[in-house]
Amino acid sequence: MAEDTKYVGFWARAVATIIDNIWMSIVGLTIVLLAFGREAFIDSTEFSLSASAVLYLLPVVFVITFWRLKSATPGKMLFGMKLVDAETLGPVSTPRLVLRYLAYFISFIPLGLGFFWAAFDKRKQCFHDKIAKTVIIKG
Repeated sequence: MAEDTKYVGFWARAVATIIDNIWMSIVGLTIVLLAFGREAFIDSTEFSLSASAVLYLLPVVFVITFWRLKSATPGKMLFGMKLVDAETLGPVSTPRLVLRYLAYFISFIPLGLGFFWAAFDKRKQCFHDKIAKTVIIKG
């Protein structure tokens, strides 16, 4: 681990996450509207069940794909952040990226404490970072 590594803190990560959630919501809702029509938002039929499945699965696919290909989501790229292996500062394997995504639920469960942990941690890691052995760095 390099001495000059700049870890990204809670607030910058939070803003990047908000940006990611906004664009993913817009893209997801647009895809559902185009694929299922406005009925997906009105009926409680199989259309809305399919639309819900799309809206839940798209973020998983988007986020893990961006992590794999760019080492960052668009929100993090906007601020020059990068997701890397905590030990080598290199790319993270796909299974660990999936683990990191699933570990978001662990970060969220205790009143979001796992996310706020980055504000106090020396390497600015959230619980899901610690579980997947990742860090977010500037660069």
